[in-house]
Amino acid sequence: MESLERFCSITLLVICLLLPSSLAQQQQHESIRTMEDFSGYPIHEPGQFGSINLASSLSVDAQGLQKQIDELSNFSDAPSPSVTRVLYTDKDVLARRYVKNLMALAGLTVREDAVGNIFGKWDGSEPNLPAVATGSHIDAIPYSGKYDGVVGVLGAVEAINVLKRSGFKPKRSLEIVLFTSEEPTRFGISCLGSRLLAGSKELAEALKTTVVDGQNVSFIEAARSAGYAQDEDDDLSSVFLKKGSYFAFIELHIEQGPILEDEGLDIGVVTAIAAPASLKVEFEGNGGHAGAVLMPYRNDAGLAAAELALAVEKHVLESESIDTVGTVGILEQHPGAINSIPSKSHLEIDTRDIDEARRNTVIKKIQESANTIATKRKVKLSEFKIVNQDPPALSDKLIIKKMAEAATELNLSHKKMISRAYHDSLFMARISPMGMIFIPCYKGYSHKPEEYSSLEDMANGVKVLSLTLAKLSLD
Repeated sequence: MESLERFCSITLLVICLLLPSSLAQQQQHESIRTMEDFSGYPIHEPGQFGSINLASSLSVDAQGLQKQIDELSNFSDAPSPSVTRVLYTDKDVLARRYVKNLMALAGLTVREDAVGNIFGKWDGSEPNLPAVATGSHIDAIPYSGKYDGVVGVLGAVEAINVLKRSGFKPKRSLEIVLFTSEEPTRFGISCLGSRLLAGSKELAEALKTTVVDGQNVSFIEAARSAGYAQDEDDDLSSVFLKKGSYFAFIELHIEQGPILEDEGLDIGVVTAIAAPASLKVEFEGNGGHAGAVLMPYRNDAGLAAAELALAVEKHVLESESIDTVGTVGILEQHPGAINSIPSKSHLEIDTRDIDEARRNTVIKKIQESANTIATKRKVKLSEFKIVNQDPPALSDKLIIKKMAEAATELNLSHKKMISRAYHDSLFMARISPMGMIFIPCYKGYSHKPEEYSSLEDMANGVKVLSLTLAKLSLD
């Protein structure tokens, strides 16, 4: 190998001395590519010939990636093809161990923080510079699919392997982040890990003192059962990252919508993430026997909830923007018997928009309707709580440019688009410049067992991620 490299170097030097500079450079590139093809080894300095040359050397092991996704899906509390993987359960702990092993096999330095955010770093030639980060989550809501979040974690590991196989060496370090609990399944808090990384003191305090799951298990108790939050004196501020800790953050993700597939496009370059808000509403009435209490004498908490659910739809449509959405995802009634008038009702409402002010107007209208309905139906509005009301996040212009360039250099079709689902990137944008790469998924399905992304689409996404990471690492 050493003799081959020496021969190649001498040959290139002769070419450079005999030819005009521009022609010599072109001939040098062509000669190197021929020698690399012949030898099977990269003999150039990483980044020396630009990203277009790097793009042609990126090779994704798509079959291996699919095998890892399938293996990870086995760590589930639901039978295949469904996946249920809830924060700090035994299956979650085993899945985390699986990913940490893959990170170690990729030659990454692995660490974890107090709540279980997992980091795998590839040190660059200038490790003191802020790193370029990528990653996503692996927790899964009950009876969902195996690609949501997972493509962004296992795909990131494969992206590092792709760059290593190409001979690339980063200037800035590259770091993968597996975020704890992007889904709100257990504790009702979405993007728990990334919110803490972004420095949410209120959340840190709540997790230490008041947050419990549906079985009345505290967050701290659950975290300790999984091997985290072991320090009695830790107020969880050790998880916080300073603004500027990363030079950039990029998340690879399935689209979770049908646009890319319907338009026959390979890649979505995300320009903004819609602002989510969550509401909890409760009505209380008198209840009573379904036959004995006549209609004029009823104070039906169930009908109040039903009327508010329709009001949510009405107020969302009044915005006259396709980007405004609202969902009543939970509607529960007590006592829940067919022959009993509901005495209590509980709703949980999700509303989102890329325009924060427009979304907040919808929330205000929903609250006004809740009060009006309670008065009209003579029930008590016992709770109207805004659980979270996050601002939208805009992708960084430089990262958008680099992602689009990467897709173009890889001859992949792409379009700029908005993410209407929230992601950990929404909160990473508070720490560093952010961007997201979308790939198509079958019929836009997500959060259900039919969720699927093809080998080709995943390989395309990994290539765009690899090349974008390389570009940003050399900046």
